[in-house]
Amino acid sequence: MKKRRLFGDIFAYIILCAVGISMLVPFCWMIITSLRDKTEFFREITGLLPTGPHWSNYIDAWTTMPFGRYFFNSFFVAVVVTFGQMITCSFAAYAFARLKFRGREPLFKGYLSTMMIPQQVTLIPLFLLMVKFRWLDSYYALIVPFLVSAYGCFLLKQFFLTIPEDLEDAARIDGASHWSIFWRIILPLSKPALAAFGVFTFLASWNSFIWPLIVISRPTMKTLPIGLQALQGFYGDGNWAVLMAGSVIAALPMIVIFLFAQRYFIEGITLTGIKG
Repeated sequence: MKKRRLFGDIFAYIILCAVGISMLVPFCWMIITSLRDKTEFFREITGLLPTGPHWSNYIDAWTTMPFGRYFFNSFFVAVVVTFGQMITCSFAAYAFARLKFRGREPLFKGYLSTMMIPQQVTLIPLFLLMVKFRWLDSYYALIVPFLVSAYGCFLLKQFFLTIPEDLEDAARIDGASHWSIFWRIILPLSKPALAAFGVFTFLASWNSFIWPLIVISRPTMKTLPIGLQALQGFYGDGNWAVLMAGSVIAALPMIVIFLFAQRYFIEGITLTGIKG
């Protein structure tokens, strides 16, 4: 029995390592490509490593377009959307998990049913609302429609249900209100779930492409994915080294955030589905 379990663990580790390597290969290739010389793409390459490295590709990617402005726009929008969703979703999740009111379950199921609506279906109504509010080419159009999330409400509600109610009962005996319980007990114990949800939300907002492409036309309001598209259009001759350099710059913030939040992220993913 022990040998079978040992072989099973070894096989599982081999599979995980293979999957991990397969995910690292595209990123490593992107970094290697970003350090190549432009001419290497039009002649035979003798090895995997670049002849350089040519760090000037990163300078060209940053200076050809107002990359600093694109970077700021994406970062600002992603941060505001992430914190906005964490606030609204945590409030809603606490209400659905702990407060008892008439119609709670049907309302929650109806709220979750909105997750089945494809994003493409909502693009035209949202765009018409942005036109009505005169929010086109503004941060309002990039932020306000995404300050709530049914997925985030569900994720946090599942985690809140794992917190023992005895802690809240003890707090109520001491005279704590719902706000005190939420702020002093629920949120401090929910750091893993909040971190996991925050990483998901930041990633989705950072990589958003279709919606900013629709509502933004001013160059100073473009986000990083739209800036990469503009960079690709500028280098129509196929300067893939500079394009890969821009992609590396765009990917770095997410890598840094995950490295700092990975402990809470993994813990949150592990615990959010324990209790239904």
